Amino acid sequence: MAHSRPSPRNFVVNARTKRGAVPFSLTLGALALACVLLGWFAFDRVLGPGDPGLGDPILGDSVDLSKELSALRKERRELQGQLSALRPRGSYVVVDRENNRIYLRRGDSVLVDAAASTGSGAILRETSGQQRSWTFDTPQGRFPILAERGNPVWTKPDWAFLEAGEAIPERLSERKDYGSLGEFALDLGDGYMIHGTLYERLLGRSVTHGCVRVGRDALRAIVDGTRVGTPVFIF
Repeated sequence: MAHSRPSPRNFVVNARTKRGAVPFSLTLGALALACVLLGWFAFDRVLGPGDPGLGDPILGDSVDLSKELSALRKERRELQGQLSALRPRGSYVVVDRENNRIYLRRGDSVLVDAAASTGSGAILRETSGQQRSWTFDTPQGRFPILAERGNPVWTKPDWAFLEAGEAIPERLSERKDYGSLGEFALDLGDGYMIHGTLYERLLGRSVTHGCVRVGRDALRAIVDGTRVGTPVFIF
C-alpha cells in the first residue's frame, strides 16, 4: 500500500511548530534562572557577607557535638578499664539461669558452653508440724568454690522426704543418697552445689531444687578447669 506524502502546507506547519518550541523552552529556562539569581542576590544583600545568621550556628553545633563525642569516648575508655579490673584473672564459671546454660571462661575465651538445669522456683509448704516452706530457686550472686568432691553423697534434707510423702527419718544413715549427684560436686555453700545428674534429658530446663545440674562431660571439663576458690557468677 502506497503512503501519501504530506502536503507542503502540513509539512511547513509541523516544521514551524518544532522550530518555535526550542526558543520558547529556552526562554522559560532563562527566566527561571534569572529569578533564582535575583532571589539569592536579594537574600545576600539582606544578610550581608559573613553574616552570623547564615552558617555559623551549624558550625557551632558541630563544635559542640565534637566535644561531646570526645567526652563520651573518654568515658567509655574509663569504664572499659574499670570492667577489665573487675574481671577475674584466671578461670571462672558463669551460670545463666534464664537460658539454663553454664560456661567456663578464662579471660575472653569460652572453654565450656553447656546446657544446665537450675531452680524451678516451686514452693513446698509443710502442712503439719512446723508448717515450714521452701522456695526452690538458684541464688544469684558471686560464690567461690568451697570444695570439690568426687563421688559425692547427698544428705537429704527434710524437704526431700516431705516432697516424696515420706516420713522424716531419725537416723542420719537413712538420709544418705549415693549416686544421684553424679561423679563430682562443686560446693558453693548453704547446700547449693554444681553437680552431675542421672537425668541428662532434663538439662536445659528449670527443674532443680536450687542446685545447678550439669551433664557428665561438661562437668568433667569444669572440674578440670577450676579449683577451690574459683569464682562462680550466677545471674
